Amino acid sequence: MMTHSDIRKPFPWHILVFLAPGLLIYLTVSVYPLLDTLRLGFFSEDKSGATFFVGMQNYANLLFSEVWSEPFWNALKNNLMFFVIHMLLQNPIGLLLALLLSSPRLRLSGTYRTLLFMPTMLSVVIVGFVWQLLLSPLWGISEDFMYNIGLGDYFDAWLGKEGTALVTLSLISVWQFVGIPMMLIYAALLNIPEDLNDAGVVDGANSWQIFWNIKLPLLLPTISMVSILTFVANFNAFELIYAVKGALAGPNFSSDIMGTLFYRTFFGFQLQQGSPTMGAAVATLMFLIILIGVAIYLFFVQRRIQRFQL
Repeated sequence: MMTHSDIRKPFPWHILVFLAPGLLIYLTVSVYPLLDTLRLGFFSEDKSGATFFVGMQNYANLLFSEVWSEPFWNALKNNLMFFVIHMLLQNPIGLLLALLLSSPRLRLSGTYRTLLFMPTMLSVVIVGFVWQLLLSPLWGISEDFMYNIGLGDYFDAWLGKEGTALVTLSLISVWQFVGIPMMLIYAALLNIPEDLNDAGVVDGANSWQIFWNIKLPLLLPTISMVSILTFVANFNAFELIYAVKGALAGPNFSSDIMGTLFYRTFFGFQLQQGSPTMGAAVATLMFLIILIGVAIYLFFVQRRIQRFQL
């Protein structure tokens, strides 16, 4: 006599049927290019275009050779500065805006929320060209506007100077994408039970104490997620720098980041000849930097936040 435990359920083949198309697309457009890029980074090419195995030589050239190391370390330093400016400005401003929009005393909060999020939906290329026109000393309106409000003496060709080009581009990027952390944190604020805020008021806490002791601890998972998304997005950045400053990321490579360095290395630009193998090495190092950053977040930040929630 067969028992219930002896009856095996048939394998759910229908699940594979539904997963197969999406999995096939993912493997084709994401996994295979990534693996092929990792493979190509271990090769070099001769004048005829034939590739041959060189091991870690491409990576050694990027990190230590006179020709490749200076552009690489310059791009990495600029990328880190690009990320730090976003972390210090974009995410705190997003948090502040989310707090203001979540206030029940604010009228037309939906209108403000839409207006603040609208730049995020615009093309990065369009935003770059518009700001380039606005900040131009020749035909831009920024100089006249600053003179009209009494700040004309502070106007300068910020995009045309080595010391200010990268910072200016970072601020443009912050302006465009501040709506993303704002909306994510705003959604998290709406999920905080009002009972907790009311309990804090009953205990005599003021608005600052309620935010610091009640809201902020509950927002930490969202803030940490926003931070890692900012890190990944900044090290994948390319469009804004390319649209405003071109592939050379001038002046004098002062706004060069990993994305523009990869573009020039892989495809070539002006007098620089393209090298798919060196470009693959640059892309692999970009991938490793992002992977290390995400791993640090998962092991040192996310685990502590989970313990705090428990």
